Amino acid sequence: MLPDIIEEDVIGIARAISNKSDLSKFLFYGAPGSGKTESAYQIARILARDILIVDFEQLVDSRLGETAKNVALLFDEVNHLPYNKVIVIFDEIDSLVLDRINQNDLREMGRVTSVFLKELDRVNEHIPIIATTNLYDNFDKALLRRFDATVSFDRYSKEDLIKISDSLLVALLKKAQNAKQDMRLFNKILKNLDSIPYPGEIKQIIKTSIAFSDESSEYDYLRKFYYSFYGNSDSIDIQQLSERGFTTREIEILSRIPKSSVSRKLRDQ
Repeated sequence: MLPDIIEEDVIGIARAISNKSDLSKFLFYGAPGSGKTESAYQIARILARDILIVDFEQLVDSRLGETAKNVALLFDEVNHLPYNKVIVIFDEIDSLVLDRINQNDLREMGRVTSVFLKELDRVNEHIPIIATTNLYDNFDKALLRRFDATVSFDRYSKEDLIKISDSLLVALLKKAQNAKQDMRLFNKILKNLDSIPYPGEIKQIIKTSIAFSDESSEYDYLRKFYYSFYGNSDSIDIQQLSERGFTTREIEILSRIPKSSVSRKLRDQ
C-alpha cells in the first residue's frame, strides 16, 4: 500500500509505458523500506509484464576492466529483450555507479561510470527501465539527466504511515491463530512515536511482534510491538504510559500488571 500521491505516480508511469511515450527510464529514490522496489513490481503487475531484476553487485569484478565489460554485456542483453513483455529493474543502482568497487582505483570507477552512462544513453527505448536507490543525493547530475523521470518515495506523512501500518496489521493478524485486533491501542502506540518507520521496516516489526508473542494472551503482540520501540519491558514506567494517554486497560496489556494494581499505583504517585 502506498500514499495516494505516490500511487498516482505509479499509475502514471504504467500509463506512460503502456502508451509507448518517450518516457522509458525512471529512477525511484528514497529511504530503505519506502516501497521503491514493490512499486516497480506493481507497475509490472498493472501491465502484465515479466520482471528482470539486475543485481549490480553481481557485475562487480576485481579484475581491471572486467566490470565495465560486464556492464556492456548487460545492456546488450537488455537491448535484445522482447518488446512489450518485460520491465527491467536496476535495484540499488548506487552499488555500481558510486565509488564502492575499488576506492583506490578512481580510473577504473571512471571507466565503469562512463560505460554505464554511454549504454544507458543508447538503451532500447522500448524496454522500460526502473532504477532504485537510497543514495540519490550522492549521484552526479550527469547520471540523473539520463533518466526521463525521477520519483521521490520520501513523501509519507505520519497519517500515511499509520494507515499503511493498520493495513499491514490486519493482513498479518489473519495468519495468527490466537491474536485479536485492537486498532485503537495499536494506533495510539504509533501516534506516540516521534518517527514511524517506513513500510518495509514496520512490516517486519509487526511480524516479529506477532511471531514472538505469548499465544495465551490475545493482545500480547501489542506489548511486543510497543517495546520494540521503547526498550525492555522490565523497566516499565506506568506513570509515563498514563501520561502518554494510555488507559488502565491498555497499560495492563502493555505491562501485564492487573488493572486494579495499575489504578492503585497511579493513585499513589
